[in-house]
Amino acid sequence: MRRLKPIVATTPEELAGALGLSAVAAREWQVQHALLKRLKEITRRQEITHSEIARRAGTARTRVTAILNDDLEHVSTDLLIRILGSLGYRVRVSVVRSDAA
Repeated sequence: MRRLKPIVATTPEELAGALGLSAVAAREWQVQHALLKRLKEITRRQEITHSEIARRAGTARTRVTAILNDDLEHVSTDLLIRILGSLGYRVRVSVVRSDAA
């Protein structure tokens, strides 16, 4: 049996490259995970149920549960922003030139 050599990715860009995806996809992951991290903090602090979050955001409870369990497949950034907005938060965006451009 052939042994596979593990690949270690230390940045989102390296992970995207290892998976055969673009650096743009890696940047999108970074944004989504930053929003998710903040959403988890808010949810924990407010002690709000997944059902209540779903009701406020106008989405399904199962979808909120999946998101809060780190499943961002088929989740758009605008949904994360809508959920945060429904909890009374505003998302600010900052655009800076990257060194890779």
